[in-house]
Amino acid sequence: MEEILKQQRAFFESGATLPVKNRLNFLKKLRHAIQTHRDDICQALYQDLGKSETEAYMCEIGMALEEIAYFLKHLPSLAKDRTVRTPLSNFHAKSIIKFVPRGNVLILSPWNYPFLLSMEPLVDALAAGNTAVLKPSAYSPHTSALIQKIIQETFPPHYVETVTGGRQENQTLLTQKFDYIFFTGSTAVGKEVLRRAAENLTPVTLELGGKSPCLVDETADIALAARRIVFGKFLNCGQTCVAPDYILCPENLQQPLLAALQREITRQFGPQPLANPHYGKIINEKHFQRLSALLTCGKIAAGGKTSPATLQIEPTVLTDVSWEDSAMQEEIFGPILPIITYSSLQEALKKIESRPHPLALYLFSTDKKRISQITQQIRYGGGCINDTIMHLSTPYLPFGGIGESGMGCYHGKFGFETFSHKKSILCKRNWIDVPLRYQPYSRWKQWLLKHFLR
Repeated sequence: MEEILKQQRAFFESGATLPVKNRLNFLKKLRHAIQTHRDDICQALYQDLGKSETEAYMCEIGMALEEIAYFLKHLPSLAKDRTVRTPLSNFHAKSIIKFVPRGNVLILSPWNYPFLLSMEPLVDALAAGNTAVLKPSAYSPHTSALIQKIIQETFPPHYVETVTGGRQENQTLLTQKFDYIFFTGSTAVGKEVLRRAAENLTPVTLELGGKSPCLVDETADIALAARRIVFGKFLNCGQTCVAPDYILCPENLQQPLLAALQREITRQFGPQPLANPHYGKIINEKHFQRLSALLTCGKIAAGGKTSPATLQIEPTVLTDVSWEDSAMQEEIFGPILPIITYSSLQEALKKIESRPHPLALYLFSTDKKRISQITQQIRYGGGCINDTIMHLSTPYLPFGGIGESGMGCYHGKFGFETFSHKKSILCKRNWIDVPLRYQPYSRWKQWLLKHFLR
């Protein structure tokens, strides 16, 4: 590992990653490799997570290609120096921001969207001019092995290298001194990454998780809300960091909303979801057992069947769930959706505010005043009004958490800026030198300073 980092540092210091043309050429090579291996990627995702070809392309391959397409179009302008205003105190000077790469980057990616969440930060890092070491998850071995193959075919190891393996490899990587670390995963592991990074004063981006609430009020279109909630919650069997974790709705809305959710589950997944070839599986036995235990919370109002042999759990809706139940103590990260009712909206908002800041929040409402109030009042990473998870799909919005759901952001220009150092440069001219700042000081200098600096 040390030899790889030594080679990458030498390559970076040679300046080979600085020309925008070079970055664009390698992004094009990566795009070609992804397109060439499209069927292989779909197969690997099916083996690891049971993802259908449509879901694999829609949620992983296509979004990775879209991120590359964004930079092929916008990188030349993003990489240019930016001239900003200069105050009168620096008369006849020019203020410039240069976006320079951070250097050698470590990317630790998760298992739930193993291809996308490896490629997107890698694309952002390369667009910004960095070298990179990519460590995909051991929980998705088929996809991780294919990622390694794609990287080896596309990049020399002194530019991008892939390290496979489990916890031991993660620990080894975190002992090295990188210039930046980008981690996607659980809050618990994120804390360990942050602690280890602090030993070298290495800056980090942490993309974590949390219990993302979904509020439905009496002004919502219930049928459409149910359709979009079912899509966002049960996509990838609920193993999505921004999936709606639970629903909050008024007491008198629970029955019509529940009926709409039941209809929509049948509509999207059929009367027997476990027999649906497009419905995936839980990543492993450990997570299957954890999720199965949550089915004892409250009352099963829809779904609830499991298949230990295939590690599958039906899209499930729970009612009569309390805030003290185990399903409400941790991020569910699976196809189980509790509904909790409230008698007043303020009561519900206070409950959300009393918990760690969520990665996402979804609000189904047509009340503009209420929408403005909630989006302003509640602290959360990002979200949607009258939809779920789709804010994740655009390269023109930053994606990231707040508090325990993460720090930093990426996607599009925000990812470019994350992997760049903003170098401030003030260019002074030699033909004029205002003596105001130099000693000896005098009353007229003091008067002028007070006049201009206020």
